[in-house]
Amino acid sequence: MDLSAIGIGTNFGPTDWCIVVGYLIVIVAFGVYIRRYISNVTDFMVAGRGLKTFLAIATMIGTELGLVTVMYSAQKGFTGGFAAFHIALAAAIVTLVVGLTGFIVVPLRRMKIMTIPEFYERRFGRGVRILGGIILAFSGILNMGMFLKAGSIFVMGITGLTQDVHLKVIMSVLLGMVLLYTTLGGMVSVVVLDYIQFVVLSFSLLATSLISIECLGWSNIIDTVSQLKGEAGFNPFHGEGFGVSYVVWMFFLGLVSCAVWQTAVIRACSAENTRTVKKIYTWASIGFLIRFLLPYFFGICAFVYISQHDSLRSIFLPDDGSADSQVTLMAMPVFLSQILPPGFIGIVSAGMLAAFMSTHDSYLLCWSSVLTQDVVAPWFKGGLSSKARLLLTRIFIIAIGIFILIWGLWYDLGQDLWDYMAISGAIYFTGAIALLVFGLYWKRASEVGAYLSLICGFGAAVGLKPIQNLLGIEVSSAIVGLVVIALAIVLMVAGSLAFPDRGKSAKHEE
Repeated sequence: MDLSAIGIGTNFGPTDWCIVVGYLIVIVAFGVYIRRYISNVTDFMVAGRGLKTFLAIATMIGTELGLVTVMYSAQKGFTGGFAAFHIALAAAIVTLVVGLTGFIVVPLRRMKIMTIPEFYERRFGRGVRILGGIILAFSGILNMGMFLKAGSIFVMGITGLTQDVHLKVIMSVLLGMVLLYTTLGGMVSVVVLDYIQFVVLSFSLLATSLISIECLGWSNIIDTVSQLKGEAGFNPFHGEGFGVSYVVWMFFLGLVSCAVWQTAVIRACSAENTRTVKKIYTWASIGFLIRFLLPYFFGICAFVYISQHDSLRSIFLPDDGSADSQVTLMAMPVFLSQILPPGFIGIVSAGMLAAFMSTHDSYLLCWSSVLTQDVVAPWFKGGLSSKARLLLTRIFIIAIGIFILIWGLWYDLGQDLWDYMAISGAIYFTGAIALLVFGLYWKRASEVGAYLSLICGFGAAVGLKPIQNLLGIEVSSAIVGLVVIALAIVLMVAGSLAFPDRGKSAKHEE
């Protein structure tokens, strides 16, 4: 979208460019420097399992509070109003419960695993591990495929750049920097840089919230949402808004994001001990709440601001229907480009782009580790040396980076970014929930049941808009996700009862 075509400029100037470029150079240089502390694959993947409570909380939230999180959350705030807050509440409640009980994550840490498919092998066998690793990596890489597109849209909105070639070059450079310090520093680099970016971004988001309220006025924000969205803008159960099924779906996603998704679980596996794991999740529940609430609020403020400016309203809130999903993604950065003062907008942008890199480094490390540890290594009876695993993991990091660059430029989103990420992730986690819960807490769970549950997860792909368009159907992604989860559980139970693991003891560990 050409911002000059709608008569809008930006407060982003030369000083802000200097702040952003300087900050990113320092971050990357620091990440590369940390390379000297990497001596083996355990250091590279799980930071030597030595994370203390506060640092682990910061790095977990730092990873999950990436630019893509801010973008998809702001988009939900823009389209759903205050009703979107239920997603944050669901994430916080589930994370707190996991922290208090140790559900799933404590047994995994006690087993000293590095990836979730490693648990699959211990519990169900090597074949389940390999299939689970393939599905996890496929789903995870597909899930992060839109990260670069979201980052490019943010850059476009905040800086006023209008040519696609400029955006492609900038995002390619950012990805290159992520690849550089992730391949060299591994989890140690990720943990330290996540902490720095967590601090910078936290203060930036809080300050931006105060500026937004001062600019628009709290009563004006409430009144505008009430007038334009009605009850659906506040009540998530309202029929014209999210609906009951969507709220239930969000509670499942809350469990997934903290206890099933590999990028979060790897933090638990990196913790010093199981007691630290519980503390991490208990305190991180507050962070999971805030990391959603603030971006939702930015999206709501963007909705209010745009609704009161005719030139913007015609683009983002057309009278003839809803705007394209890529257009609504840009609403929040355009809003920030108008209200944030020069200098401070550079700090906020630097924090956002650093968060973009923070999320990418963790995800790249996560999925490359899964491919190395769970897909390739199990084929070698004698095992792979630590040096070979490090080399292979770094190769996969680069390959995944190239893929997501191409995918982000090619794929037509067609739905809210959050819904795309939820359903692409569901290809993995709908089956993984059944394997983890029943594998950890039900001794009769069998290998056949595990295979059936994993394969069932591919049914979640029906929730993607391009596939629905191909099939000529229109079904809520929440309905698709809930149905596939239920089916995976049924198949796990039925398969285990019909085909028990006879002749060998279940490798059940708690």
